[in-house]
Amino acid sequence: MYNVELAELVWGRRPSGSLSDSVFRRWTQGFVLSQSEATALEQFEGGPCAMIAPVQAYLLKNFLFHSEKQNWRSCTEEELKHLFCLTLSEILETVRINNSSPFCLVMWARGKASEEHASISENHPESSQGTEEEQLSALAADELGSERFHTLIQKRTFANGAELKEAVLNQYSSWRNRFGVLLFLYSVILTKGIANIRNEIEDAAEPLIDPVYGHGSQSLINLLLTGYAVLNVWDGDRECSGMKLHGVRNQAAIGFLTLMESLRYCKVGTYLKSPKFPVWILGSETHLTVFFAKEMSLVAPESPWEQARRVFQTYDPEDNGFIPDTLLEDVMRALDLVSEPEYVNIMKNKLDPEGLGIILLGTFLQEFFPEQESTIPESFTVYHYNGLKQSNHNEKVMYVEGTAVVMGFEDPMVRTDDTPIKRCLQTKWPYIELMWNTDRSPSLN
Repeated sequence: MYNVELAELVWGRRPSGSLSDSVFRRWTQGFVLSQSEATALEQFEGGPCAMIAPVQAYLLKNFLFHSEKQNWRSCTEEELKHLFCLTLSEILETVRINNSSPFCLVMWARGKASEEHASISENHPESSQGTEEEQLSALAADELGSERFHTLIQKRTFANGAELKEAVLNQYSSWRNRFGVLLFLYSVILTKGIANIRNEIEDAAEPLIDPVYGHGSQSLINLLLTGYAVLNVWDGDRECSGMKLHGVRNQAAIGFLTLMESLRYCKVGTYLKSPKFPVWILGSETHLTVFFAKEMSLVAPESPWEQARRVFQTYDPEDNGFIPDTLLEDVMRALDLVSEPEYVNIMKNKLDPEGLGIILLGTFLQEFFPEQESTIPESFTVYHYNGLKQSNHNEKVMYVEGTAVVMGFEDPMVRTDDTPIKRCLQTKWPYIELMWNTDRSPSLN
């Protein structure tokens, strides 16, 4: 199966028609589990985190919240197989356009593997005939290139979820072995539809994988998390210079936070910041990791107090803890409080009796939401996952455990550290403090 449209959407248009071997090779891994952590996926090289981290996040969500196991960090092979295949099926259901459109799985084409294996055997007499899976392993060992890979795969369609889940389960060994990540990536794209993805990407010429560095695009990440391949991370659509720019359309099951927001490059919307489950993809400049907790109150609906603080802070982009009094009317209107000019002036005088021209966040909340507070517990256990061996202690891919404390704005600021992971999380919880059970803070890269 060689589909020019599919190849250009994923890898970009190449004048020579050939794909960089180094970029392609980085993506030719399977969904491989760490030997040190039963439910953690390993990433061998930079690039495929755009697929591996979202799959890891969904897998953790299913282990933590859709499994009856008490110990989510240990499981039998059968339990893992069931939840892993459930996870892949769930992602395909997320990207599917509607209930009547078919699911697509990209898998090895039967028969062609045998032919290819025969040609390898001629050059390597020690190769023996075996099962198709063994033949494919031999192909992988022979450094299968991009062109040969695309001739050895095929697309199969399935009409409903039951058929899909059975097929995903039957292909379990293919997902786990080399090229499993690419086979699933192509399955996601063809289930969504190439034309549908191109319609959602703002720049149709922009590929899902950077042809130079091999990193997955934000459109690919959003597709896996929300079902839509939009480039932006804000809520809904926006008008900019007469152009309509598409954002995230609905609340995602898995969240997304990025270090880029702490650097003022973007602003992640509520749909991704406040997902349905307390599992977030964390983005750095070059890599994706996963932050998660078992505390469902972290994603509970906002209380009026939390909503008021969030709205107030949108008018305080520098996180100063106050706004100019000229913005008080806008804040009150956004919160559906009485915002008649006369009443606003009365409130200005009450909230700023010294006439400094500023309204403090604490004073504002105590006036309008006096008996309410956050639903988040004072402290809770958190975990961080990074799939790259070299980014883990002793090069063992394991979850790093810690304790998070979310303090109120009025609490004294006792800074535990100033690390990239903390700055990333502060875009969601401005006053979060982290204490990790390891000597060093986990890495975002």
